[in-house]
Amino acid sequence: MTLAKTLELLKSHNELRVIDTPLDIHLEIPHLAYAEVKKTDGGKALLFTHPIDSKNGKSFTAPVIMNLFGSYKRTELLFGRDVEGVATEIEKLLHMKPPQGFKEKMGMLSDLFAMKEIFPKKLKTRGACQEVIIQGDDINLYDLPILTTWEEDGGPFITMGQVYTQSLDGNIVNLGMYRLQVYDKNHLGMHWQIHKDSSHFFDQYQRAGKKMPVSIGIGGDPLYTWCATAPLPYGVNELLLYGLIKKETVKLVQSITTPLYIPHDVDYVIEGWVDPEKMVLEGPFGDHTGYYTLAEHYPALEVSAITHTKKPHYLATVVGKPPLEDKYMGWATERIFLPLLKTNAADLIDYHMPENGVFHNLILAKMKPLYKGHSKQFMHLFWGSGQMSFVKHALFFGEDAPKLTNYEALATFALNRFIPKCLFISEGISDALDHSSPESLVGGKLGVDFTASYVLKKPEMIDSEELLNRIRPLIPEIQGVTQYMRHTANPITVISVKKNRSFGKTAMMLTPLESLLRIVVIVDEEDNDINNPYMLLWRVANNIDALRDICIQGSLVSIDGTTKGSVDGFEREWPGDVLCTQTVVQKLKELSLWDLELSFEKKYQL
Repeated sequence: MTLAKTLELLKSHNELRVIDTPLDIHLEIPHLAYAEVKKTDGGKALLFTHPIDSKNGKSFTAPVIMNLFGSYKRTELLFGRDVEGVATEIEKLLHMKPPQGFKEKMGMLSDLFAMKEIFPKKLKTRGACQEVIIQGDDINLYDLPILTTWEEDGGPFITMGQVYTQSLDGNIVNLGMYRLQVYDKNHLGMHWQIHKDSSHFFDQYQRAGKKMPVSIGIGGDPLYTWCATAPLPYGVNELLLYGLIKKETVKLVQSITTPLYIPHDVDYVIEGWVDPEKMVLEGPFGDHTGYYTLAEHYPALEVSAITHTKKPHYLATVVGKPPLEDKYMGWATERIFLPLLKTNAADLIDYHMPENGVFHNLILAKMKPLYKGHSKQFMHLFWGSGQMSFVKHALFFGEDAPKLTNYEALATFALNRFIPKCLFISEGISDALDHSSPESLVGGKLGVDFTASYVLKKPEMIDSEELLNRIRPLIPEIQGVTQYMRHTANPITVISVKKNRSFGKTAMMLTPLESLLRIVVIVDEEDNDINNPYMLLWRVANNIDALRDICIQGSLVSIDGTTKGSVDGFEREWPGDVLCTQTVVQKLKELSLWDLELSFEKKYQL
């Protein structure tokens, strides 16, 4: 299904908002998309029919599409089927048994015959994506409406590029999604992190001293883009998922200047070669963590050709603070990959990634605990499984726990059985986007075991104003305090401070108040609202390194969610928050385009 047909589908379901007002690819278009996805149920997909580049006096004929996957309904429309049904089908395939009778044999034959559509087919002709071919001096990335999302971004970035690569010997292909910074008219930054498959291929080319071919698709069937995010094992072609889900063969054509094959109906293809001897400063970029990732050196692509359809559409996404479009893409991933995760963890019942945990910062899992230490075994298994290994904080529940998406009931359940013994702190690899660990790529891991129950004594409860007065002599920097989940055995006390020293050992500072406190979370007063639990979870999950920031003193546990600096012995640069440019927001409001409720602006700290 092409992007043009996708738009027709969305329009027929009242899932498309068309913006005919000319808007700038610098901040204006992405800011409006950022507001749209913050609406209840993710708003609508956006079609910008008149993108412009006012800085360079340029207008574009290619429309920009954003927030395509930004709701559960749209995600299933783009899949063409029920997402849970895909998971059921995968589970059935994984547990296929020899047929016992003629009827079962015929049923299996039908299933196996349907699987013939899984494998991509290479065509010998050119594709629709090659109706227009641009090479040599005519190559100009600035002819595409590539967006600059945030004021402090290092430049324009392609945010929904399907990056096609292959191993040095050509035997293994990969489809991934990485942000791609535009440096000039024919160079792109390749932000593939060291744990990613394309980076492994790059290592092979680097050792061989050979340039690496890359082809980047934009648009086409939206499922190509989702497949690029799928956490499949090394060596498995992500486009196999397309065939499994759609029951259609992906038709591929060879790139014009590289040996790589791409889907024949993508809207754009950017082809080129990466010189393994050259690394270029890439970033900063306001990322899906809600923070800027800092500038670092990455490989660069020299573009050798740009091809596109006669009437292309440009597909992009916007990242920043949650909720985002990737919430819904991640939901599909979560559901579809549950059966695959169960192959290594047979007693896993379910798992869930809360949107404000931005995927790698927090995961909830439900299991059948069969023996002592079973949950810790699961923790190690998760931290050793592909992209799950990037997860910083994993909370494990037994089969008697409420549904993992019922946060209020789940929190009550957890806090009524928590003791410090439930905590398991370890160390492992961390996502390249994580800014909180003392060193990059390695950091603390926190597992919490809620599968057992204990007889607990509730602390003495006093109101927040009195508690503030009791804490102030011990922590003079305190600015505010609030208490959550007071009805449980482990109420959570959130303290805001004007920081001038380390608060990594807050539990020790508060020992005289142990009868009043159980779990204490410390945040900076600046940029935080202690009465906004959604964004507090986002902030704290981002900012803590479990090895450094969790302190246990008797029955009291403190969590230091403050910004780290020299007073903490933190030597890395700490990034800033992603924030909207207010002059841009004001202009969009004056144009009657920005219609996000003020309460949502405040809640999501835009």
